[in-house]
Amino acid sequence: VQLQASGGGLVQAGGSLRLSCAASVRTFSGYVIGWFRQAPGKERERVAVITSSGHTSYYIASVKGRFTISRESAKNTVYLQMNSLRPEDTAVYYCAAGNSFPMSTPDYWGQGTLVTVSS
Repeated sequence: VQLQASGGGLVQAGGSLRLSCAASVRTFSGYVIGWFRQAPGKERERVAVITSSGHTSYYIASVKGRFTISRESAKNTVYLQMNSLRPEDTAVYYCAAGNSFPMSTPDYWGQGTLVTVSS
């Protein structure tokens, strides 16, 4: 499974960004998909995960109410809508795929996309 993340950039605090994760396989709809992030000097952390059906999602506490994960199976794409961004959201964001929920250990990783939030 090849995953392509995009949509990162520089935004001011309080702003919004939408990340996209596009997959290369027709079986994409059968995978659990998640977004992880790694800030400078910190360990990678799981941010949001969505089930293959799209009916259930998981968020870390710090992004609940601000981030929304969704999937569009027809486009083999998962999105992460990020609102009310904070400087502490600055990180490289990775999308990942697996078969378990909430997917603490993915089977496949995409390349990262950098999100920078200025204060």
